[in-house]
Amino acid sequence: MSNVGFIGLGTMGTPMAGHLQTGGHQLFVQTRSAVPESVKSGGATVCSNGKEVAQRADIIFIMVPDTPDVEKVLFGPSGVAEGLSKGKTVVDMSSISPVETKAFAKRVNELGCEYLDAPVSGGEVGAKAASLTIMVGGTEAAFEQVKPLFALMGKNITLVGGNGDGQTTKVANQIIVALTIEAVGEALLFASKAGADPAKVRQALMGGFAASRILEVHGERMIKRTFNPGFRIELHQKDLNLALSNARLLGVSLPNTATAQELFNSCAAHGGKAWDHSAMVRALEMMAGFEVRGS
Repeated sequence: MSNVGFIGLGTMGTPMAGHLQTGGHQLFVQTRSAVPESVKSGGATVCSNGKEVAQRADIIFIMVPDTPDVEKVLFGPSGVAEGLSKGKTVVDMSSISPVETKAFAKRVNELGCEYLDAPVSGGEVGAKAASLTIMVGGTEAAFEQVKPLFALMGKNITLVGGNGDGQTTKVANQIIVALTIEAVGEALLFASKAGADPAKVRQALMGGFAASRILEVHGERMIKRTFNPGFRIELHQKDLNLALSNARLLGVSLPNTATAQELFNSCAAHGGKAWDHSAMVRALEMMAGFEVRGS
């Protein structure tokens, strides 16, 4: 069994680390806040900084919110890079900039170490169920080395290409998710305002071509008004900002992605940055002066 480092024990990181422990791996962990009791009771060794994690582990996982957080974990004072030695592997499972990811990978490779970008989809539910989709960028050798550990955390695990390609795939995923949430929100708002029971409309649509995981899960959230996260709007805003900023660099127009971002911005402006991203429907409801509600 491997000595494994895990940095970032938040909503996603805690259950992911727990699955690695259940798989029999010795964990060396560090996080900004208190280490969850479930991780400590599983036998993890708590480290004081990323440098210590990297010194004691062969494979170091990172699961933090944004690009600057990853940079700080890797290259800040007492960061992971200071503790790396030749032959170790860094795996960033955060959702961050594809461009910056390539730069981070280059710096880690120059230290004689492998680097994988491996963002995930599936949210807190998928993290707890070990059913995450994992999109990986890096060398095939590093991927094969880490794949048994990925298998403890997820189901659909794909090596997409080189460094940065995993993050590019995650951005594409977030575009699709945001636009589908918007479509489901519009449809249920339309049906509800027209006098139909949105719960029954959703049930009918689940048997047809409009069926989707988002209609199933997020449509139910919209109808039942269960907007506790899940996946926070502020995190999806961050992901769409990556999409739009990288699209500008590529000379690509993403008009509907921009619209979805503005709806998220409206929710955040009304105190909703910590709402689940299914609460995008609230921005549509505010414009309509009407709420989606089942009977």
